[in-house]
Amino acid sequence: MLLHILAVGKIGRCPEADLVDRYLARIAWPVRITESPDGRAPKWPTPLAPHRTLVLDERGKTLDSIAFSALLGQWRDGGVRETRLLIGGADGHDDAVRAEADFLLSFGPMTWPHMMVRAMLAEQLYRALAILAGHPYHRAG
Repeated sequence: MLLHILAVGKIGRCPEADLVDRYLARIAWPVRITESPDGRAPKWPTPLAPHRTLVLDERGKTLDSIAFSALLGQWRDGGVRETRLLIGGADGHDDAVRAEADFLLSFGPMTWPHMMVRAMLAEQLYRALAILAGHPYHRAG
C-alpha cells in the first residue's frame, strides 16, 4: 500500500526534514510526499486506485501506536492501494476536507509546527509498520 503524505507548505532543508527522510527511508512500503509550496491547500490529485484519506486535525481522534498500526493494517488487508495522509497549513483544514476524510487523527490538543508534524508522522508510520512486521522497534506492551 502506498503511503502518500500530502502537506501544505514546503519543509525545505532543516533538522526536521532530516528526521522525516531518516524514518521514511526505513519504511518498506512505498512512500510519496506531495507538497503545496505556496502554503495554500490545493485540490490534491485524484487517486487512481482504492484509497483512504487520513487527515491530521486537532479535532481528530487520538490513537496509540498499536491502534494506528492496526488501522493501517486493516486498510492494507482490505485492499486499499493508497493511504493519503493530509497535513494542513497554519489554518488547518477546511470543513470540506474533514468531511471527506475516512479518519481524523490528532497528535493531541496542542498546536504543532508544520515541520514537527511531518517528523512525528514519519516516525509513527515507521513505528506502525514495525509493529505490523513484528519488529522490536516498538517495545511497549
